[in-house]
Amino acid sequence: MQHPVKELLARDGPSFSFEFFPPKTDDGERLLWTAIRELEPLQPTFVDVTYGAGGGTRDRTLSVVKRIAAETSLTVVAHLTCVAATVEDLQATIADFADAGIRNVLALRGDMPGGPQATWEATRGGLAHADELVRLLHGEGDFCVGVAAFPEGHPESPDRETDAKYLAAKCAAGADFAITQFFFSAADYLELLDRVADLGCDVPVIPGVMPVTNVSQIQRMAAMSGAEFPQWLADRLQDVADDPQAVRAVGVEVAAALCEELLAGGAPGIHFYTLNRSTATREIYAQLKSVQR
Repeated sequence: MQHPVKELLARDGPSFSFEFFPPKTDDGERLLWTAIRELEPLQPTFVDVTYGAGGGTRDRTLSVVKRIAAETSLTVVAHLTCVAATVEDLQATIADFADAGIRNVLALRGDMPGGPQATWEATRGGLAHADELVRLLHGEGDFCVGVAAFPEGHPESPDRETDAKYLAAKCAAGADFAITQFFFSAADYLELLDRVADLGCDVPVIPGVMPVTNVSQIQRMAAMSGAEFPQWLADRLQDVADDPQAVRAVGVEVAAALCEELLAGGAPGIHFYTLNRSTATREIYAQLKSVQR
């Protein structure tokens, strides 16, 4: 059964959730479902499935979301973006979600096909901002709607204060929860919470954590998203760059320490960016659970 995420987040104890992306190949499909089956026994609060840059993975996202809802015990959140879609296109996708029993949606403006650094252009007859998509979802049915948050500020925001105002606007539009972009400094996340609280936004803001298991991959993703890849972490990883197991061990250690600091600081839970792999996430999860006992 697909429970509203806002109700799941209101339960006692921190939430733990996992993000996947739609695979492009048969091998990718097998890798994804291996990860899902290995993570399902951890009974996460929810999982979510991304929507590619430019809205290019709409059909694959819908397919994966439907299968998770039908074949697993997991509550699933589907991503939806404004990119390359008219309001009518969005309404059709929302109707597909509803028909599949999907009631949890992460509403995103989204990135252009060129990625976060490409100049944003609204589609004629479409929407320009995530708060508009939040309102559209609530107008189309009984959806629980999440939004994105950026502890270091979105790349297009002139400063973090302005970025917090955008998040507050999404809250005012009816957002039920938020998930952050990945980051490496707990202070950035905690400062974001203070800024949006001052603006009257009181929805749960779940910090996103990405274990570093592949140095070059994470550095590319950080550069694209505008997230800072700290020099101290780069130095630690560089020292063991020739040993993939050691790289993963450092990544797990650093991510687990960040998670512990976030939870101690009042975070409602942790959202893991899994990159469709389960090993590092399961190791971090086990460490966190051992600390909580």
